[in-house]
Amino acid sequence: MEKGISLYLGMENTLQENITFLQSAAQFGITRVFTSLQIPEAKHDQLSEDLQKVLETCCQLGLDVIADVSPAGLQKLQIQEFSLEAIHQLGLRTIRLDDGFTLEDIASMSHNQLGIRLQLNASTLSQRDLQELKDLHCDFSQLEALHNFFPHCNTGLSEKFVYEKNCLFHSFGLSVGAFVPSFQNPRGPLYDGLPTLEIHRHTSFDFACRHLAAMGTDSIFIGDPLPSDLELTDLSQVNNDAVTLKLFSMKDNNFNKALLTHTFTTRPDVAQDVIRTIESRQYTGDILQKSGTQIEPDNNIFRPRGTVTVDNYGYQRYQGELQITLTDLPADERVNVIGCLDENEQLLLTYLKPQTKFKILLNHVY
Repeated sequence: MEKGISLYLGMENTLQENITFLQSAAQFGITRVFTSLQIPEAKHDQLSEDLQKVLETCCQLGLDVIADVSPAGLQKLQIQEFSLEAIHQLGLRTIRLDDGFTLEDIASMSHNQLGIRLQLNASTLSQRDLQELKDLHCDFSQLEALHNFFPHCNTGLSEKFVYEKNCLFHSFGLSVGAFVPSFQNPRGPLYDGLPTLEIHRHTSFDFACRHLAAMGTDSIFIGDPLPSDLELTDLSQVNNDAVTLKLFSMKDNNFNKALLTHTFTTRPDVAQDVIRTIESRQYTGDILQKSGTQIEPDNNIFRPRGTVTVDNYGYQRYQGELQITLTDLPADERVNVIGCLDENEQLLLTYLKPQTKFKILLNHVY
């Protein structure tokens, strides 16, 4: 998984602020930088003046710059006619194609010899468009996709739409990126954040990153400029090797802590009421062998949807099986409740498909 930030030249932040931020971001493992050459509010004279210095800095730091371009936007930079040669002379090696390009244009540009990669708009292209690109002999090895972000409240995309688009582009062998907002420094002129998903305006930054990763997003960008160090840290720690869940609270004991240090895999046979795990009983055996104990009944309470549980010795050979409830279940003296997932975290259960790896992290204990 790749992690990215965004810079907007000719707007609120000075050149020095942007360069200092690039240097800091690189230390957090950031590898990509998104920018736009066509924001209406940008001062285009300043944008043109700062662009080369920013590109030079990114080159020195090994950062891949993706620029959102359109023929109309380039005219404001005194480039009267769009060409890949002009893009190359600017020092750009990856461009995201916005309005003004036909599918024939994209197919033709994909065969360029200048080393320029193309990003498609993942939020607007359809299966028919992708099939037509294939029929036009487009070089898909030079393509990837990136969703839009949405400055205006209530205009962001739905979870279902983004997940389906991600699956579509993956079916054509293309990686997909998307944006999360910064809560530290939302960009003007609206200052409502720059997310791809509308829901991420109202969740934590950490959850937004883990949510996109669970949905199979290959590159996650912070849409707003100059995020906090904490946000950069959260982004740097996200990966798509396993879906990561966070417990709202956990019953504090040594066994629960030891069990949840492991990564689990969902079983291939899907249960109706719970998510089951392949390895949890084996992990339990290893833990109990060292301690010479068994799992005693504890915290045998009502299990609403999103409850993480472990079977105690009352379930005999099932002792140690970790489960997550998919529906409300009554208390059972054979089942210990470890903790609960909050409403947002439960959204991630959708992506625990058969034989999916997942981890459970602790928010706090009680």
